[in-house]
Amino acid sequence: MAGERKKILMGLAVAMFLGIAVYLRLWSIDYAISSDDAELIRRQFDLANREAMDESAEWRMKYDEEAERAAKCDKELIEIKQKVDDAASINQQLVMLQKENLALVGRIEALKKELDAAKLKCHS
Repeated sequence: MAGERKKILMGLAVAMFLGIAVYLRLWSIDYAISSDDAELIRRQFDLANREAMDESAEWRMKYDEEAERAAKCDKELIEIKQKVDDAASINQQLVMLQKENLALVGRIEALKKELDAAKLKCHS
């Protein structure tokens, strides 16, 4: 039990030592950066930020164009469907009118026969 505690304490001490060493190394790197380097980094960041904004605007423009094209295609598709539905309705009306026309032609033939019969009756 005491041996395990010593191992744990030794491991903790080593971890703390490594943590402090890493911290001091990072601190020395940060301290080495001069104000000129900071200005250069800031300019590079600004340039990268502007490029990212430009690219974002370009992709947004492409998206808007594609969305507009999709909306236009959708509108055309709806118009075509409406025309197809109208054509089907017109075809139904045409069929009904043709049936009605046939019935009227039959009725005219019947009336002509009646008329001919009435003329024969009157002449005799």
